[in-house]
Amino acid sequence: MTMFTRLGYAAALSLLASTAFASDIAPIKADGYKVALDGTFAPHAMPKLDGGIEGFNVDLAAAIADKLGVPVDVTAAQFSGLLPALQAGTYDFIAAPTTVTAERAGNLLFTEGFMDTNFAFVVPAGSDPVTSLEGFKGKTIAANKGSVYESWLTEKAGEYGWEIVTFGTQTDAVEAVATGRADANLAGATGAAWAAVKNPKVDLSYEVDTGLVWALPFRKDDEATRNLIDSVIECLKTDGTLAGLSEKWFGVTPAEGRTIVTPTPGYGTPGFEGYDETAHEVSCTF
Repeated sequence: MTMFTRLGYAAALSLLASTAFASDIAPIKADGYKVALDGTFAPHAMPKLDGGIEGFNVDLAAAIADKLGVPVDVTAAQFSGLLPALQAGTYDFIAAPTTVTAERAGNLLFTEGFMDTNFAFVVPAGSDPVTSLEGFKGKTIAANKGSVYESWLTEKAGEYGWEIVTFGTQTDAVEAVATGRADANLAGATGAAWAAVKNPKVDLSYEVDTGLVWALPFRKDDEATRNLIDSVIECLKTDGTLAGLSEKWFGVTPAEGRTIVTPTPGYGTPGFEGYDETAHEVSCTF
């Protein structure tokens, strides 16, 4: 075998290997995609006064449609029914913000995170900036009764000595801060940001990093479509679309390094079942 032949053979093997291990990306469906979300989770999706729904994730679905050049039909439904309907084939994927957990990743495929699933405090308007949890020591903190935020505050109460007051709705918990019945309210970061946008009597304050992300779920047998939409999300991060939506709906300009503006290597959410580490370049050509 000549040197040229050996080099050609090696190159061919390399090409075959890269092809064999490259992740599949589905072709774009000409008739578009059917997706669903919870239409009552403000500011991600909520009813419009003149009918229909609006919100961050509604706009995210529209941005995906724009990049792919096909329709993305959005249905609003109760969150409890979204994942069963996805598994039944009613929808191509779920457009609702869905926290990636080990249990969910065992049954679903996820894109990379499009946003961090963090907590945040709301404080009275004009309050001094708080840069750590120490700033809330001994304070009265309002939370929605039975929420994950109440549970987290309860777990940390011994360490920080805060008093927890609970309310039947998140709206009432925020109002307690606005009227001086509580020093702060803890909620999801986007919900807290939305409260600050809508209520001039409160400000967005310290954000608690949970290490979790929101992503879009797919059926286990649809990895190729997951990879396609994952690639679109990477594009929306790099071209400024998601940062713009954050500013529009949350009044927040994302900091460098946040999930909402930082593409994740591979396809899916690292550290969870279904993640594919195959390297690829970020592109807005589909």
